[in-house]
Amino acid sequence: MSDHRTGESGEPLNDQVRERLRKLGELRAFGIDPYSGRVDPTHLAEELHTTYGAMSAEQLTEAKPACTVAGRIVGLRSFGKAAFAHLLDSSGRIQIYAKEALLDDAGRQLLARLDLGDWIGADGRLFRTKTGELTVEVRQLTLLTKTIHPLPEKWHGLTDIEQRYRQRYLDLLNPDVRRIFLQRSRIIDLIRRFLIGRRFLEVETPMMQSVAGGALARPFVTHHHALDTDLFLRIAPELYLKRLIVGGLDRVFEINRNFRNEGVSTHHNPEFTMLEFYQAYADYRQLMTLTEELLAHVVTDVCGGLTITYQGRPLDFTPPWPRLPFLEALAREGQVTPDALTDRERLIGLAKQHQLPLTGKETVGHLQQLLFDHLVEPTLTGPVFIVDYPKAVSPLAKATPDRPELVQRFEFYLAGMEVANAFTELNDPVEQRERFEAQAAQRAGGDEEAHRIDEDYLRALEYGLPPTAGEGIGIDRLVMIFTDQPSIRDVILFPQMKPEKR
Repeated sequence: MSDHRTGESGEPLNDQVRERLRKLGELRAFGIDPYSGRVDPTHLAEELHTTYGAMSAEQLTEAKPACTVAGRIVGLRSFGKAAFAHLLDSSGRIQIYAKEALLDDAGRQLLARLDLGDWIGADGRLFRTKTGELTVEVRQLTLLTKTIHPLPEKWHGLTDIEQRYRQRYLDLLNPDVRRIFLQRSRIIDLIRRFLIGRRFLEVETPMMQSVAGGALARPFVTHHHALDTDLFLRIAPELYLKRLIVGGLDRVFEINRNFRNEGVSTHHNPEFTMLEFYQAYADYRQLMTLTEELLAHVVTDVCGGLTITYQGRPLDFTPPWPRLPFLEALAREGQVTPDALTDRERLIGLAKQHQLPLTGKETVGHLQQLLFDHLVEPTLTGPVFIVDYPKAVSPLAKATPDRPELVQRFEFYLAGMEVANAFTELNDPVEQRERFEAQAAQRAGGDEEAHRIDEDYLRALEYGLPPTAGEGIGIDRLVMIFTDQPSIRDVILFPQMKPEKR
């Protein structure tokens, strides 16, 4: 702390903080450093409950099992020369009981100056209280870290939404919040193990790229001073992963961080996590089957079955899932008449009718996508595959042989959200250059999300990309659904927010 009037943050000190600072000073005077203690825990709380939870008070008294635990005090009842406290560690809570008669001088001084939120270590033996709670009788008490600010009034978490996201370190005291992020880690681990079991190789590709490619999105720009060149935070790893297929690594995947300079909403965060994987000698139909198998495996493990509820709506992941052509969905769900589907002027009229933003330069494909996003996407409870997209909005996908204005692409939808995007990869370097040049013309016309020309990627295609299919799955949105959370911010530890006003 900087002084006795304000903390490091410059905020005025309240009475509780002043009292904690007084205790901290007294501990120092007794020779107890409030920030240098250390212990080696022998057990987590969950391990103690699992191992000894079924033992009676008499059995514990006879066995006298010893343990050392460490954690944050989240419950404290002091009785003068004794105190009960609940310690919270990464696995859960365990009660401790400390009394002066069993402690050394330093432990007695500490016992009198404990506060909610302090981090401590406790060495002792297990017993059961009169109420039957498994408890550590403390013989050695160690201060690990003295806290200056009190925990929220309800220690189990914050209730203000903005404060929850800004101060996730306090929000994680809520066991329900902690459980979400434990589940997130489990979901990612299950995905990784599934793909490795299918002979996919996990790789890493650049997060700073000289050409932002692999998606239609506006990138973040930075400058590398040593190279004196602008670089882009990647919007997707796609073009680098396909370079690896060219190099002979026929199944690759990356669980990666992507960055897109777009708005913030319950479904969008500028920094997000994606799974991308590519398989040589496959097409988009094979990836639909693989997606069904992957997500059915994950949801069964995480949620206990193939049927779950998301925000009050049932979702059944039993394969196979419906496959609905893009234009058919637009006609049926969007109520766009078949004769208007390819009529640019009528599509513009529909877009204006729904007050959608227009530049006047949209192609038929772009207008179809704009109307689809507005009219159809919210209705797709899923799970459902939307297949065969317009070529104009799919510059990296192979065309459908019998309908060259469409491509071999699918998007996977759950609860009105796009969760996955996949296609049979365009591997003709001549056609890919033509597509890039069309995108460059759109950029010149003001479309900041249009794809740039990547000459090195075109050169890689000229060395031969075998038939390949690739897919990206949004991890954050998947975690939202599997943990029944309404906002993407609820499943990202530190979501992007405006700087806090001081």
